[in-house]
Amino acid sequence: MTHSGPWLDDDEAEAWLALVSIIEVLPAALDAQLLRDADLTFFEFLVLVQLAEAGDESMRLSDLAAATHTSPPRLSRVIARLEKDGLVTRTADSDDARSRHADLTDTGWQRLETASPGHVELVREIFVGPLTREQLGQARRIGSRILAVLDPGGSVLAGTRDSTRGRQGLSRLPERPGAPD
Repeated sequence: MTHSGPWLDDDEAEAWLALVSIIEVLPAALDAQLLRDADLTFFEFLVLVQLAEAGDESMRLSDLAAATHTSPPRLSRVIARLEKDGLVTRTADSDDARSRHADLTDTGWQRLETASPGHVELVREIFVGPLTREQLGQARRIGSRILAVLDPGGSVLAGTRDSTRGRQGLSRLPERPGAPD
């Protein structure tokens, strides 16, 4: 592709503005549904999903911050709110007094179970439904190419290509530890 000067051509500008527009309105749509259905923001939902995927093991807060691609101070504020609501517990690391761990409580599991169906319905409504299967494949390939430039190490989608990690809450909920079969 050739470039004529510093400006985008019409096709480039329209594609870019479409992406920027999605980036601007998508967070509010995700938050609105989750707040309505489960009193959670999308980021809080992602935190609960990560803790659910940890199963019956607690998750070190530094690992949780990395998994959710956020700063430790932001995660600490979110965990404090989730803890206040009884959705998670924080415990000290027995081997490292400086580290803390988070666990999903039964109430947290219930909130995740409440939030997930509406979240999946919204994903179908705003993303899956308007596209054909072919367009979904194109969207996946386009997204992967852009993400490869932004995240060359692949940390954002680490583990999702070869496993269900990161897909929980979309295709199914993780197994709840101690839940009857």
